[in-house]
Amino acid sequence: MCEEYTMKMGSYQLISFPDLSDLEKEMVLQWRNHLDVKKWMYRNTEISLYEHLEHINLLEQKKDKYFLVKKNDIFLGVIYFTDIDYKKRECYFGLYANPFEKIAGVGQVLEQLCINYVFKNLKFKKLKLEVFKDNKKAINLYKKFNFKEVGVKIVHNKDVICMELKNENR
Repeated sequence: MCEEYTMKMGSYQLISFPDLSDLEKEMVLQWRNHLDVKKWMYRNTEISLYEHLEHINLLEQKKDKYFLVKKNDIFLGVIYFTDIDYKKRECYFGLYANPFEKIAGVGQVLEQLCINYVFKNLKFKKLKLEVFKDNKKAINLYKKFNFKEVGVKIVHNKDVICMELKNENR
């Protein structure tokens, strides 16, 4: 199911992964396997087409939501929401930009879309994330949007910072 959002920054289209065309699914896999993307993921090994398609097929049975973000004819990146808890009204999110397009400010656009989706559409109270401590660019972006550090953990022998943003209006 395709969901569209209009923001002050313009109009963006969020396309649910199960609704992607075969070409779009392959494009997203290329992005996910790109060194600039996978180096910041918990799984940083190559993902096969079979694994990728299986992941997409399983999304229809899970609460997790993954979207390809498009503006006009340009694919900007991916935003996703995991561990969605409708009772507590909170979830985790992640994002990655199209590594083949260098678009100024794309990280801010993707992050704002995530925040709007969770707080305005889902009407949740809290948005959480985890980021590798050495991903300074992402940490600075999250702090710009008022995410606060709430903990640290170790994943694959690397420090991970846990952050969250509370929706004070909820």
